[in-house]
Amino acid sequence: MNFTGTWKLADVSVDDFLAGRRQELGRLMEGIQEVCRFGAPGMAIADELGYLREHEVTPEFLLLWSAGLTGVPEPLEELAEPRVVRRMCRMGADLQLTRFLQDLITAAICAEVEERAAAVHIAEILGLASELVDPSGRNSPESAFRMWRVAHLPGILHPYSEAPESGRAAFRAYDYELERALTSAI
Repeated sequence: MNFTGTWKLADVSVDDFLAGRRQELGRLMEGIQEVCRFGAPGMAIADELGYLREHEVTPEFLLLWSAGLTGVPEPLEELAEPRVVRRMCRMGADLQLTRFLQDLITAAICAEVEERAAAVHIAEILGLASELVDPSGRNSPESAFRMWRVAHLPGILHPYSEAPESGRAAFRAYDYELERALTSAI
């Protein structure tokens, strides 16, 4: 939606969006595979889900993608209004980039990838994802990192968290290394 400039669902084409971004998408998927140590079967899931080929983008999909943070308007038809679509897209982008970072870090920890090297790659992957979400610069690796830090890290590091100490230490290490990688890029 961010690429249409109109916020009208009728103007959206996943194929049109992907047509000029195959190289960036390829680099993004290769980065995910490398950092998370996913094999071909794991990476095939992305293709099987169908998000990377033409499909209809509906207001209901955007509502779910944005976790319903905008609320459900009455009447329901207002979900397709450009002002509501814009809010769902922006909220969804923030939410999805933050979740994406959490998933990358978690997968890298589970794969026992060394934090410093992985953090540099994760910062690159997050940069590609941020650019694909919105090339205006509204979303950035740094803003996704800061949102991740307040949305996910406290629950993991809280003294009453059920996370094992080894997991806490790994997330602390990734937090430190990602901060270094992202601030050195500025």
